[in-house]
Amino acid sequence: MKSTSRIWFVTGASKGVGQKLVKHLLDQGHRVAATSRTATALTKAFGQPSDNFLPLEADLTNDRSVEQAITQTVQTFGGIDVIVNNAGYAQQGTIEALSDQELRQNFEVNFFAPVLVLRHALAHLRAQRSGHIINIASIVGYQGGYAGWGSYVASKFALAGLTESLAAEVAELGVHATVVYPGPVRTDFLSSGALAVAKRQIDDYAEAKASLDLHLDTLHGHQAGDPDKLALLIIQAASVEAPPLHLFAGKIANELAAAKSSAVQKDLNAWKGSSEATDFVD
Repeated sequence: MKSTSRIWFVTGASKGVGQKLVKHLLDQGHRVAATSRTATALTKAFGQPSDNFLPLEADLTNDRSVEQAITQTVQTFGGIDVIVNNAGYAQQGTIEALSDQELRQNFEVNFFAPVLVLRHALAHLRAQRSGHIINIASIVGYQGGYAGWGSYVASKFALAGLTESLAAEVAELGVHATVVYPGPVRTDFLSSGALAVAKRQIDDYAEAKASLDLHLDTLHGHQAGDPDKLALLIIQAASVEAPPLHLFAGKIANELAAAKSSAVQKDLNAWKGSSEATDFVD
């Protein structure tokens, strides 16, 4: 296990899993820089700034704002050990119905915001030759077969792919990278106030409409995942000498990941001959 007290930078910390994570980190004696769109939301959740807690009001889609947040963290705590890119939101709507603005904004928050954080944090991790980057994706970033959720799925697939490439880049620096794939977690993530729904709807897509109704009317408030336990799992993964690159969270996530692996293997087996026939014959 790694040393106990570390310096964490957590985005999207005022609610949901991010809030639970910061609470447990502070309870365990870690130093935490936490970001939200408003500092008031952070002080309401965790109290005033202290030797262990730095609330940061940050616009994660603004390069200068992110740079200032990282710089302030390093200046306040003397370094940075663990980055958790947690902020994000779900966009619902069929590919045909989504506007360019809806799609791009979803990627701005779910994908490009973590990229900005990494751009400014990696120099510090590289200089100290240590650190851990944890990107919170979703099981839909591994098993994406959900009608009406293409924007969200694609943004989380992109974040997962980025993490895999990042892990290969930073390994020689002594830095680890982990992508977390939670199943449904019981937070306000799917509430009508948090979930973005495409302004335009197309009646032909009955499966997408049924999926939206399921998430709003049935799944919300009944998700299997416990956000407290997920937060503790993230802390556990960051505490070991050899953390996982892929971290699935919850029984549903494990089952869906296994089903995806099985489906891919089935297609590989069925098309192996035709696939390998596309190579040059030496």
